[in-house]
Amino acid sequence: MPAGLFLSFDGLDGTGKTTQCRRLAAALRSARLPVVECRDPGGTAVGTKLRELLLFGKGHVLSPRAEALLFEASRAQLVAEVIRPALERGEVVLSDRYLLANVVYAGHAGGLDAADLWRVGGFGTGGLEPDRTLLFDLPVEVARRRGKRDADRLESRGPDYMQRVRTGFLAEASRRPDRISVIDAEPPEDFVADRVWAVVEPLVKRWRAG
Repeated sequence: MPAGLFLSFDGLDGTGKTTQCRRLAAALRSARLPVVECRDPGGTAVGTKLRELLLFGKGHVLSPRAEALLFEASRAQLVAEVIRPALERGEVVLSDRYLLANVVYAGHAGGLDAADLWRVGGFGTGGLEPDRTLLFDLPVEVARRRGKRDADRLESRGPDYMQRVRTGFLAEASRRPDRISVIDAEPPEDFVADRVWAVVEPLVKRWRAG
């Protein structure tokens, strides 16, 4: 098994997941722990090109299966180049999104079979799962108001789609409570950071204890 600790951050855009990922990375580094940050899709030369196509290539029409498989391809490269080597070095890996996002966006919201996506995702990642996923939850309308950039291809699919995304995230969290911790993202940023640390601190202590 990898010697490192693997945490992923997920949720609707606008929930503050990326901010909290960066805050946790800074806190862990201040404790002199080796930290690698990455984002999915992206994080490699191949992944960066796929990210641009998948999130911002609005002129391209992709079938749902093709889109899901391109996300999986980016993730497979990220695991091979970045995540697994860092874990084997005994480092903490923080990933801004991971396989759960594909299951929810393409499956629960997009109409593909979620179980199939878990299976294909397991093949792409070589079975590598985060030790814990932190799921940041907000009502869709609140997340939309908090978003500070133009909508990407997925976000531009409208509020009904995004509501299915939120419902899908919560459904997966209820199904896998040992793997997914739901964080209420409505309170102020510092309060949310405290809740993140309450989840992460025991994991870090167990990992450091070996």
